[in-house]
Amino acid sequence: MLIVVFGLTISSSWGNGHATLWRGLCGALARRGHHVVFFERDVPYYALNRDLWEIPDGELVLYRDWAEVTPTAEERLAAADVAIVTSYCPDGVEAAELVLSSPAEMRVFYDLDTPVTLANLSAGKEVPYIGPHGLSGFDLVLSYTGGSALDALRTQLGARRVAPLYGSVDPAAHRRVAPQPQYAADLSYLGTYAADRQAALRELLIEPAQHRPGQRFLIGGAQYPPEFPWLGNIFFVRHLPPSEHPAFYSSSRLTLNITRAAMARMGWCPSGRLFEAAACGVPILSDSWPGLEEFFTPGSEILAAETREDAIAALDLSVAELARMGRAARERTEAQHTSDQRVRELERLLADRAPPAPGIDIHSAGA
Repeated sequence: MLIVVFGLTISSSWGNGHATLWRGLCGALARRGHHVVFFERDVPYYALNRDLWEIPDGELVLYRDWAEVTPTAEERLAAADVAIVTSYCPDGVEAAELVLSSPAEMRVFYDLDTPVTLANLSAGKEVPYIGPHGLSGFDLVLSYTGGSALDALRTQLGARRVAPLYGSVDPAAHRRVAPQPQYAADLSYLGTYAADRQAALRELLIEPAQHRPGQRFLIGGAQYPPEFPWLGNIFFVRHLPPSEHPAFYSSSRLTLNITRAAMARMGWCPSGRLFEAAACGVPILSDSWPGLEEFFTPGSEILAAETREDAIAALDLSVAELARMGRAARERTEAQHTSDQRVRELERLLADRAPPAPGIDIHSAGA
């Protein structure tokens, strides 16, 4: 298939989860014989931090102005089997109009930020990448988040056919490597600072660090404020590119996963980082949210925690028990959560031309 994508970015992995996901999917699509054309607005922030210039067996189209690139987009869409617009595409509304008027056989919207989309919609805020007609014109709406989010996309945005396409990992890019001393930790956490994750970070890392001064804790990320409560045994490394993630995870005895509040409330929201860590074979301590057990079995493949006591108990587990759990998570990931697996799921969804369930009138729904 020729698949044309209008997205946020694939060329820069700096400060976003879209690029890493799309790199894995594009690689897997190429291995399956598909050809991807990815349109990305060439904004300064990503241009200054670009770490990819080509798509395997595909085409990366960087553009500065939508009007200027429209003829190229129309040309690619004229031959496309599948056209996809994603959340946070800077020209999402214009791209959707072009896609919906194109002869592409399947017109798809992929919301990689469903909880944010729905939260803004419920609060009456503008969702800049969705036009006035919602999602009713698309043949298929994919969501990075499952559970109740799928119903909300139907009722609030008029999506006619909805399915989850969860995050994934490319095992060739994220795998266990030799530990690096600069990343050594009893408990690590990799994530950009977010106010809505701070309470969980305090409960599951900062307070355990206070109670275990002899153990080493490590945070990797960016945008941490000066008032962050650093301790003598909490160390910090600035934002790491994806190429450094395997070494970061492989050097940890245990790593922490914390979910953004909107995602955790909605559930069925595994982040790409969760699968990255699992692919590296590091045992994971995660906050708990509805649907977690559908991706990893708590107690045997992952440790679910709500309190500092849970985190301290995880730190007290033996090396053998933690290693066994890390192996189990890696095996589950390799079997069910790789980019290749997600592409096979996508192929099945695209091949299924069953009539969609009745949609909701988005105007009466208040969208």
